[in-house]
Amino acid sequence: MRMSILAIALAMLSSGTFAAETASPSYGEELEGFDYPYPVKRHAFQSQGETVHMAYMDVSPSNPNGRVAVLLHGKNFCAATWESAIAALVKAGYRVIAPDQVGFCKSTKPAHYQYSFQQLAANTHALLQALGVERASIVGHSMGGMLAARYALIYPQAVERLALVNPIGLEDWKALGVPWASVDANFAGELKTDFDSIKRYQQQVYYSGQWKPAYDRWVGMLAGLYAGPGKQRVAWNQALTTDMVFTQPVVHELPNLRMPTTLLIGQRDRTAIGRDRATPELRATLGDYPTLGKRAAAAIPGAALVAFDDLGHSPQVEAPERFNRALLDALGAK
Repeated sequence: MRMSILAIALAMLSSGTFAAETASPSYGEELEGFDYPYPVKRHAFQSQGETVHMAYMDVSPSNPNGRVAVLLHGKNFCAATWESAIAALVKAGYRVIAPDQVGFCKSTKPAHYQYSFQQLAANTHALLQALGVERASIVGHSMGGMLAARYALIYPQAVERLALVNPIGLEDWKALGVPWASVDANFAGELKTDFDSIKRYQQQVYYSGQWKPAYDRWVGMLAGLYAGPGKQRVAWNQALTTDMVFTQPVVHELPNLRMPTTLLIGQRDRTAIGRDRATPELRATLGDYPTLGKRAAAAIPGAALVAFDDLGHSPQVEAPERFNRALLDALGAK
């Protein structure tokens, strides 16, 4: 007896066939096809002998408070992931600038680029200067937290306040004994990335084994880059930036930060680059954010620590309203 088209569709959906297809979109090399919550502009410039551009959102408030907030994304995130935070900050009167760094998301993926946090900080500073922004509050999440700290160390006069949201690099993995991996090895691993591997990693490391359907949007954003025609270039740039994160710790310089700083730390986070290469004994000690957050707050003069006991690596995604209230408090919003 023939199955109806509806019955076949229902059977495929229950087996996961349709779910896999719809959960794995394909986007262009610069994330063409994925819509950001606000208009995207591009800042073109010369860097390391190449013409590159940084995509960014620049959102102005209806009732300005005269302040600017710059939001720096993490390695497995994009400027769009700040969606709810942008809305909250703009409502509070902030002009909000949220860039995609070179090598990520809607920005250029160079064929050859020597990645460093100093370079990304210089790129970001040049963007802000081009936009007429001399001073801003800098908010960095995950890898963006490492970048925000480096930016603040290089351009302290340009930083009004600093907010670090579950920054990675609060421990020096290579100094602790995590073996180094070559860019070629990183590249080979990146080429295996897909929707399922991203989701599996994030669920285990970011969200303490929990998952909400709303997170699938952000997994699909990343997976679509690897499923699209720019996969090789995307994977190569990700491999280079993984090496940057592993080999360029900022944690030792945290005591040199002198601006008002707040750490916003989801306590269930267990992110640690290279954990899979560490010995079992070392692996068990890495990514202990309750300890790392307290240690970092103690190292930064006058720093405040906001702990989200029930949240993980991305509090702005898990609990947007609660996070946004804490962020506005951290930035001194009236």
